[in-house]
Amino acid sequence: MVAPAVSPRGESSPQGPEPAAGWAPTWALGRAVLLTGLLLIAGVLLGRVDLVVLAAPFAIGTAYALRRRPTALPQVWISADEGHLVEGGELTGTVTVGNPDLLDYDVAVIRSRVSPWLRIERATIAGATAASGAGSAAVPSVAERPFVTAVPTAAAVDLELTGTALRWGRHPVGPAGARVAAAQGLLVSRAVIAEPARLRVYPKTEPFDAVEAMPRAAGLVGAHHSRRPGEGGELAGVRVFAPGDRLRRIDWRVSLRARQLHVAATLSDRDAEVVVLLDVLAEAGRSGGVSGAASVLDTTVRAAAAIAEHYLHRGDRVSMLEYGPAARRLRPATGRRQYLTVLEWLLEVRAESSPHEPYDQVFGPQLLSADALVVVLTPLLDERSAQMLARLARSGRFVVAVDTLPADLAPPKDRGWAEVAYRLWRLDRDTMIGQLREHGVPVVRWAGAGSLDEVLRDVARLATAPRVNNR
Repeated sequence: MVAPAVSPRGESSPQGPEPAAGWAPTWALGRAVLLTGLLLIAGVLLGRVDLVVLAAPFAIGTAYALRRRPTALPQVWISADEGHLVEGGELTGTVTVGNPDLLDYDVAVIRSRVSPWLRIERATIAGATAASGAGSAAVPSVAERPFVTAVPTAAAVDLELTGTALRWGRHPVGPAGARVAAAQGLLVSRAVIAEPARLRVYPKTEPFDAVEAMPRAAGLVGAHHSRRPGEGGELAGVRVFAPGDRLRRIDWRVSLRARQLHVAATLSDRDAEVVVLLDVLAEAGRSGGVSGAASVLDTTVRAAAAIAEHYLHRGDRVSMLEYGPAARRLRPATGRRQYLTVLEWLLEVRAESSPHEPYDQVFGPQLLSADALVVVLTPLLDERSAQMLARLARSGRFVVAVDTLPADLAPPKDRGWAEVAYRLWRLDRDTMIGQLREHGVPVVRWAGAGSLDEVLRDVARLATAPRVNNR
């Protein structure tokens, strides 16, 4: 991933003619010309030859340095590692400064910015020195300190940034800028800025495993045992041979004993459809990165990635859906490719509040499959989320609600009635969760591996239980 360089307007420079577009004289050139002029004028007016001789080195040195003037501005690129970078992994970025001119750049000053979620621990460049940041109120990070180096003609110098990715998302490396000086420091280029490169950091998938039972398996092939006869691995019984049966299914023991061909009947193995629904109406908590506290979005994204990875590894069809104003949707599919698509899709998850009810906009004419298992990741901070869960349960869908609200959510520290209001809100939320369970919606807090085992087992048991007609 490489970002191109652009050349914006430069800052004001000392007065004087510009030797070439994008280049300006420095104060050193102005002082040399001024000192030479003053010495020559004083020598002529006072008749002092020694002053003229004293001015000669300044004039000759300035003329020698300006005998060849640079014409091309430096080029700056930003590149970031495009590997499968996960939270907590080591990142690598490079800021490259190239010299397309026929003259050497005496000094090149390079500075770069990075996202606060990318902790740069080391920045190295051949022959470079980093400014210490002394004299400023806040010391900048390693990547944002200026680095100084020389760039020979027709060459490029790399500033390598290495560190750790602290949180999932698309984080910018850059923008980066460079200013160079040539002609022995008498000419300086205007700043050349490179647009930032986006580094993709995928969520860390927590170990997740679930029971074998699924509410219903509707596909043709898969890893879940169904109650329908077909080509599978679970024995359903022995029956009389019929046209179309495979010869390898013949049970010779029973056939010889009954003096009639019998075959072993099996149950088909079918796949299931899992819909992971992300509630993005609200955000709570403060994210501390991969090794710190988790916000609602952190828990939601990481849990969604873990659930999708588990079921896709088993051969099931997984789709993603956002409950929010954007109503983003990822179609159901299987395999490794779908898992990578899910990770890319999760990088765009953002919390968006909306004053309108998003139910019809989210589901609309695209109805959920009656056999799909709907796993809803929600903090239950909005009453509309609870109403959505109740409507899905009343429609006969198999719904499991996963509570993503942080357990250690700190109460407000304001004085007065803030603490009492917080306790009342907690009681009201607990009441809402109890009402959802009465409506048949199991609510379980996400705790990584084993979070959904018991509740999925209960849902599967309810799905296979005979329905009682109360008429």
